[in-house]
Amino acid sequence: MTIQTHTLPYSAGGIDMVGYFAKASDTPPSPGVLVLPEWWGLNDYIRRRTEDIARLGYSALGVDLYGAGKAVGHPDEAGPLMNEVLENMEAGTLRLQAALAALIDQPGVDPSRLAAIGFCFGGAMALHLARIGTGLSGVVSFHGALDSFHEPTPGSIKARILVCHGDADEFIPKESIQVFHGEMKSAGADYEFISYPGALHGFTSPEADENSRKYGLPLAYNESADKESWQAMIRLFTELF
Repeated sequence: MTIQTHTLPYSAGGIDMVGYFAKASDTPPSPGVLVLPEWWGLNDYIRRRTEDIARLGYSALGVDLYGAGKAVGHPDEAGPLMNEVLENMEAGTLRLQAALAALIDQPGVDPSRLAAIGFCFGGAMALHLARIGTGLSGVVSFHGALDSFHEPTPGSIKARILVCHGDADEFIPKESIQVFHGEMKSAGADYEFISYPGALHGFTSPEADENSRKYGLPLAYNESADKESWQAMIRLFTELF
């Protein structure tokens, strides 16, 4: 399968964003999937995952959350960039919605079949899109934060939600998991929460081991959890699309 890729400029709240678009060549109108990045930004890992989604027969957009397609390699750089978004979720929401609009605007994207996936910080952003009732069919969070920036009302979450969580993730408190379950049940959400035994934060990223070594963070790649969670996503998308 040949994958076509290109950078995709768009704007959000007056900021120039640069996403990464990928799709299989010569495909009929296909579902569109946002790929939301870790706190590192739109780096090689997210571009690779965007291409992986395209190989499934979908149109995919690796999302720029920082502007100018920015990606960084050190926690001291990533933390402030992520917190800038989290501390102004009104602007953050505009960036997410602008990315979705840019994806829908691409030729061959079926606007009635849309989804979002996200990793770590991006997982939290994917869940935010579901919580605010964005017109998505499905949302998948891989080792993402679960805290809510918007309290959904009963029936307001339209997307099916899949959370792929590392059972040994030290960044996600047990209390956050309990609160998340309560929130989803109160909202009447159609959701699945899968916990992978022994998996740490960042379990889908082969770069997690090196980042753990360099920065002393409790991160680790887990091949079985990576493969199982990706298959769980594929099952969900097969049912939806």
